Amino acid sequence: MKESIEEKNKIEEVPQGIVLSKGFDKEAWVPKTELGRRVKKGEIKNINDLTNMGKKILEPEIVDYLVNDLESEIIAIGQSKGKFGGGKRSIWRQTQKKTCEGNKPKFATLTAIGNRQGIVGVGMGKSKETMPAKEKSLRNAKLDIISIKRGCGSWSCYCKTQHSIPFTVTGKCGSTRIKLMPAPKGTGLKMDSEPQKILQLAGITDIYSDARNTTTKINLIYALFGALKKLSKIKVNEKFSKSSGMTK
Repeated sequence: MKESIEEKNKIEEVPQGIVLSKGFDKEAWVPKTELGRRVKKGEIKNINDLTNMGKKILEPEIVDYLVNDLESEIIAIGQSKGKFGGGKRSIWRQTQKKTCEGNKPKFATLTAIGNRQGIVGVGMGKSKETMPAKEKSLRNAKLDIISIKRGCGSWSCYCKTQHSIPFTVTGKCGSTRIKLMPAPKGTGLKMDSEPQKILQLAGITDIYSDARNTTTKINLIYALFGALKKLSKIKVNEKFSKSSGMTK
């Protein structure tokens, strides 16, 4: 009898209108754009079809609706305070503005998303507090999502699996330059630990890289993302696609 009373009290503690599950509710979503309405109607069923259309995504709910296994990772672009110029890496990049009222801090966060099957996105968010900056970066990453080509373009491997990239690409941001090259199976990701997170979310496990002027971490990340964008823009013939096991 006591157990039934306790269970009843637990149920009564949850107010009406509160959803306990943290997942995206597809039925409750009300699209605000024409592209979102087409996705809700079922005219666009795959995220790859959406990225191939070349239309700009204005609602992050579109990505949540089409991709169920999306993962996110925060990139360490800041540095915690410490002696002799700073301490360990931090996910928050803090800046301050001096005013008559005092110092006004501002935080920036960089988030990468992907499903480890060729879908990846990067976004930055800025705010006066840490959590709103994190939410903005996740939202902006969903608005700038792309689908890349994967394959095995290494002349010493050619295993026809999607563990690397099919050909060499380059990217730049500011003075930072990066070059991505195919690598045989078992090589790993030969680059800095933070850009590795983006390639892992994209589904790439083996790659060679050559980066220059990598002092600014944000420029390095966006140079890498620019190189990944070129993978989907460059056109290749069917013979090369079959020989390298390329997929989009």
